[in-house]
Amino acid sequence: MTYARGISLIGGLTIFLTTGALQAGPIDASRHPHPENIEMVHKAEHSVDHAWEVYHRAALGGTVASPDLQAQIEQHLHEARTLVTQAQEAADRGDSPKVERLVGEIKHHTAQAIAGSKEQKK
Repeated sequence: MTYARGISLIGGLTIFLTTGALQAGPIDASRHPHPENIEMVHKAEHSVDHAWEVYHRAALGGTVASPDLQAQIEQHLHEARTLVTQAQEAADRGDSPKVERLVGEIKHHTAQAIAGSKEQKK
């Protein structure tokens, strides 16, 4: 079960901190019909979890540079989560080229979110 708690931040925006089902747990890739694909997706899922953690620390610490940047970071994070779902579906089908492309996009979005989260107020 996932629990969410809303926290109001800059300019009245609210973020929701969640625990539980949204975080990637351990997997047994050997039980999957395409273990190389699912392992790649699982690592990408962990990178998304990490990016959310970096963002939450910055948001809770009040160090996100601006409300506009905060919205951009959240958009990158939400897009990354959506892409993880698509990558999981592609992995289940054994579509390695699509998994690789989607994981690359996930890495781009998480890198952008982390960089934005580390940008300090001026």
